[in-house]
Amino acid sequence: MDEEGSAIDIEKLREASVEQVLELLGTSAEVGLSEDEAARRLREYGPNIIPEKKVNPILKFLSYFWGPIPWMIEAAAILSFIIQHWADFWIIIALLLVNAIVGFWEEHKAENVIEYLKQRMAVRARVLRDGIWKVVQARELVPGDIIRLRIGDIVPADVKLIGDGELTLDESALTGESLPVDKGAGDIAYSGSIVKRGEMNAIVVATGLRTYFGKTVKLVEKAKVISSLQRMVVKVGNYLVVLALALIGVVIVFVILNGEGVLTAIRYALVLAVASVPAALPAVLSITMAVGALHLARKQAIVTKLVSIEELAGVDILCVDKTGTLTKNKLTIADPIPFNGYSREEVVLYAALASREEDKDPIDLAILGALDKYGLRDECASFRQLDFSPFDPVRKRTEALVERDGSSFRVAKGAPQVILHLCRVDRELWDRAMAVIDDLAEDGFRALGVARTIGSDGQWDFVGIIPLFDPPREDAKEAIEKLRALGLKIKMLTGDHTAIARRIAEMLGLGTKIVPVSELVRKKQERLDELAEEADGFSEVFPEHKYAIVKALQRRGYAVATTGDGVNDAPSLKQAECGIAVAGATDAARAAADIVLLQPGLSVITDAVQEARKIFQRMENYVIYRITETIRVLFFICLSILILNFYPITAIMVVLLAILNDIPILTISNDKVLEQVRPTRWKVRKILVLATVLGLTGVISSFVLLLLADKVLGLDLAAIQTLVFLKLVVAGHSTLFVARTKGPLWGRPRPSLPLFVAVILTDLAATFIAAYGFIITPIGWVLTGLVWAYCLAWMLVNDCVKLLALRFIRTS
Repeated sequence: MDEEGSAIDIEKLREASVEQVLELLGTSAEVGLSEDEAARRLREYGPNIIPEKKVNPILKFLSYFWGPIPWMIEAAAILSFIIQHWADFWIIIALLLVNAIVGFWEEHKAENVIEYLKQRMAVRARVLRDGIWKVVQARELVPGDIIRLRIGDIVPADVKLIGDGELTLDESALTGESLPVDKGAGDIAYSGSIVKRGEMNAIVVATGLRTYFGKTVKLVEKAKVISSLQRMVVKVGNYLVVLALALIGVVIVFVILNGEGVLTAIRYALVLAVASVPAALPAVLSITMAVGALHLARKQAIVTKLVSIEELAGVDILCVDKTGTLTKNKLTIADPIPFNGYSREEVVLYAALASREEDKDPIDLAILGALDKYGLRDECASFRQLDFSPFDPVRKRTEALVERDGSSFRVAKGAPQVILHLCRVDRELWDRAMAVIDDLAEDGFRALGVARTIGSDGQWDFVGIIPLFDPPREDAKEAIEKLRALGLKIKMLTGDHTAIARRIAEMLGLGTKIVPVSELVRKKQERLDELAEEADGFSEVFPEHKYAIVKALQRRGYAVATTGDGVNDAPSLKQAECGIAVAGATDAARAAADIVLLQPGLSVITDAVQEARKIFQRMENYVIYRITETIRVLFFICLSILILNFYPITAIMVVLLAILNDIPILTISNDKVLEQVRPTRWKVRKILVLATVLGLTGVISSFVLLLLADKVLGLDLAAIQTLVFLKLVVAGHSTLFVARTKGPLWGRPRPSLPLFVAVILTDLAATFIAAYGFIITPIGWVLTGLVWAYCLAWMLVNDCVKLLALRFIRTS
């Protein structure tokens, strides 16, 4: 079916009744489509996705020849062609190709990682096929499918609502209208809208490009959002470019005034700029983050925005939900406490009638599982559920209309205070119930209130209380200790009673200063912020309170990560430096989060924090090395020309140096780093001081070798240039080994095998070029051995200088 025809059909379906839509789409509200028919329609209509516009790989590759850095290389090649320096011309062309191939390949790998993350984050839908409810990826939905929509779901396709009930939908992402809209049976719910309240079945009427708005909500962003770390790295890159251009400009003026040819001066300046500008910076950034994201995905933590890895590295407070993260979220029930003459069995029965098994709600499953214990399975099955209102965070209860033998009444279960208010109980009963709740809380039990309607006027009557216990996870206490060892403060968030929260906190070693949110919101801002900082956790928390808690901690100067799972958690997840959607979170929470966990518990978060800090360290090591190299090479060459009126290396050597320096750097994304025990922040002063000191030390070592070659060894100009070229390559890579550790370079961690092999291979390539004279003057093995010994000796000197610089930075 073509797109235009589909649009007409959809318009007809929008106006048609539910019965007509079922007939037109050949489906049944009770059975749904068969698997065979769904497969046939999937072939006919295609997957329920919006195809992304793919860039032609050839055009993508050619784009690497366009931009400021390629322009400089191309200009140098053109000038070499004009003055007929053919060896220089072909080597510069090789540099251009190497930069393009490396950039294209690294971005291709990063895109593959992002595609993998998208597949792991795919939206899922509950669909009725062959009369059985099952969960499938939203991309597999076809017109005619019957699906179930619940609170927190992102509507996966254009659907017509059917059955009883009503949905409140947030369509702001599609229409820009901030107010939610209410829709019922017969209405169309559009793909990409979010279910804020309610639960209904629906018929899929349009998928993919045929949907009304033509696109679904994307859960995974490409790495186009600029993080604080990236902004700082870009600033450093800009600083290096400006520094390079300023010095090179001075060199050009000097050379021209000295009588050299203008074309020669400009050509040399261009290749010098190419060697100085951090051309590999974007590739190193993207592949380091992408490799880190892949490592996290293997540990069951999916990154929705690559840059959020860096933000997580600096987090120092983690606000974590109790249920499902600190506890198992597998409830067990103790003996009910009946009120108003009801029996224990009746308390369980009415609670079960206010439950629904297909929703897989943990409380519902615990209560329904207790039917056999009390011999109520058959009696419960004798009732028919006519209507059901699921739990939502505002009403804090479920409610159902049930019928048996022509007699109907309503049942409800939920937060005890809510149920007691619903029943309008007197003071005596209220006090007695609250005393029971407090006693249960002291022992770590949650309480669930149960009620039913009686009489012709439908007056609610309080039936009793069911004690629920959600035990702590076995790994929670150990994970908390690990996170604290990493320098994080843990604050528990729970909607439970303060006594329950305090009991669980004691069991996990979190501390006992648990503050009820009601106490927090009554404080003035300054005291509120102070109390939020001092508390070990917060009780009786509604989702909207999480946002206020995160803001209060941020005002105290903390970088905050917070967990969430519901649609109302989205504001706090977005506000935090790093929002973490826990396992089983709603689609809306996953869309708002920076990281999505695929398995429950804190251990995954511990792994994520450790991995984020490793990535940050690799980035920091690279920036230190890059600044050091720019100062070392650029200052040495420029000062040699200005002071000694001497070109220490030729233009072709500068190009070779740029190629050989960039290749090993691309393996830094897998380098080994020490585990940091404190949150890592971008310390610009430390980096600039350390890099400048190392760079100037490198300049001194180069001038010393230059003087030795000229005055002691008596080498001619061409041999000196080859000697200096080899020294710059070998010493540059030794600088990388010095910069990557904060202790002695021979200490831990050892370099990763890929990095070590890449450095050795490129250094050997430079050695063979220098020894045998490939397109440069040969100097033989004796002088190459001398250069290696000199570089290794200066590597130890550089390491001592680094340690002294770090000591100065720490004490100043």
